Amino acid sequence: MTEEVKSASELKKEDWMNSKWRPMMGWMYMVVCMFDMILFPILWSLLQTVTHTPITQWNPLTLQGAGLFHIAMGAVLGIAAFGRTQEKMAGANNGGATTPAAVPAYTPPAPSYTPPSYTPPAYTPPAPIAAPAATPSVAVSSSGKPMPAPQIDEPL
Repeated sequence: MTEEVKSASELKKEDWMNSKWRPMMGWMYMVVCMFDMILFPILWSLLQTVTHTPITQWNPLTLQGAGLFHIAMGAVLGIAAFGRTQEKMAGANNGGATTPAAVPAYTPPAPSYTPPSYTPPAYTPPAPIAAPAATPSVAVSSSGKPMPAPQIDEPL
């Protein structure tokens, strides 16, 4: 039994589709959106102007069918990005980029300030306040003049 020996370029060619399909999907989606939303509407208007036909609005092809194309591409690109993140976290290196170096965990410095100790002052009850002598209260009207004393009806 003979084993086939593959060169580095052959190994790289095999890996090309596996490592580049995610960026290719992103580029493809960008090109489709650019043509359908920018280039085709301009060309559609120019064609109608040149042929002297009544001008109608361009209907984007990717928005027909409730925009299912955009929903599907969003799912494909989102899941692909999530999968690549998981691969990078697991240590896979398909694209030729180097994995980031391990960053040591942050440990905050020890506090250098120690607050002084606090002792509360001793409790002393407040001194009693002498009540002023009772003075007859006088009702005052809204203009500031004293009002007459209220009439108290005597029981019969």
